[in-house]
Amino acid sequence: MSVNKNVLEKMSSQELEKYIKPDTKFVPQAIQYAFEILESRGKEFSPEEIERRNSLLIEKEKTEPTIHANHIKAANLIYLSGALGVANVIWNYETINSGLAIFIAIITISFIFGIGYLAGKGTEWIKYLLMILLILGVVGFPSILITLKIDPVLGIINIIQTILQIWAAVLLFKVPKTVKL
Repeated sequence: MSVNKNVLEKMSSQELEKYIKPDTKFVPQAIQYAFEILESRGKEFSPEEIERRNSLLIEKEKTEPTIHANHIKAANLIYLSGALGVANVIWNYETINSGLAIFIAIITISFIFGIGYLAGKGTEWIKYLLMILLILGVVGFPSILITLKIDPVLGIINIIQTILQIWAAVLLFKVPKTVKL
């Protein structure tokens, strides 16, 4: 459940002080916003209130997963690969002449974007799926070379997609393992 800070900003300081009391039933995000708003209004907090605010911040840091920068970079590379897949479909639109071909193209591109989404969220197992797909894709690499001779633009798009996906897999495997205490 999300908290709208604008709603809290319209409240009086007395109403907001109910949010920061120790026995409050409000969600932590609302309590944090109440602290911020009261602080901006010039309220001086007691040591107990400061301690409560600090404990909320520490709790928030514990619950929020940190996503390694390589996950974000890999996701962006996979998204770029998916965008090239869309360009590939547009470039080669005359071969998509049936409902099944359109369906397969949409599912394939959605799958690529789904992998990018999961990589961006920090999903650990996605690197193994991407690696398996890349290994299976090596079987089709000779067809990419044939495509390069027949339609150079399409072949170059396919090669760039492969390079981007390999680069994304390398980045994902470079993410250090998280240690749980």
